[in-house]
Amino acid sequence: MCGRFTQMMSWRELVGLYRLTDKYLIRNTEARYNVAPTQTVPFVRLDDEGNQVVDDGRWWLVPHWAKEMPKAAMFNARIETVDSSPAFRDAFKARRCLIPADGFYEWTKGDDGGKDPWLIQMPGGAPYAFAGLWAHNTKLDVTSCTIITAPSIAPISQIHDRMPVILDPEVFDGWLNPATPQENLKGILGHHLDGQMQMHRVSRDINSSKFTERPAPIVNSL
Repeated sequence: MCGRFTQMMSWRELVGLYRLTDKYLIRNTEARYNVAPTQTVPFVRLDDEGNQVVDDGRWWLVPHWAKEMPKAAMFNARIETVDSSPAFRDAFKARRCLIPADGFYEWTKGDDGGKDPWLIQMPGGAPYAFAGLWAHNTKLDVTSCTIITAPSIAPISQIHDRMPVILDPEVFDGWLNPATPQENLKGILGHHLDGQMQMHRVSRDINSSKFTERPAPIVNSL
């Protein structure tokens, strides 16, 4: 699963991943070290003219047909069922997005029984994009998104059995394009960069979603 992530790079560095117009390069944002479900996050999608645009949404998908805010966890969508689950299948068909990030957290059980957080990043802390879905619910007037997860591979499999799908920039266009045949989409999700990730332990301060500072690294971790 992916239950927390970071957006520590400058906005200009993050949007360097995408084909955005100049107006998006001047967006003023602060580094975020502990993004949690239900918080508002930026995501990249295609507009009606086929241009990549930045939108903001609640990180906890609210399907377009929902009559009330979902109580079930909707911040992740499993790759195995994303095309068949009633909660996600409509968005999977036509409303796919990219969610910019530069790190995410997973947890292991410490010797004292507590939860030890691990920060997982690309080499050098380079920015990347989660494969995501988005929706707009007119009745509830909410735009939202979710991150697709898959079975983990090394090195993440050392600490957790799931991981978010991090897409290769070469497949961004195919993923975003609503005209991409549905039978091709899971193949696109296979073009991920997760095997390049590095990880290290950080302080347990990050376990609280109210903690917003940069967590201190723990020495002698993986």
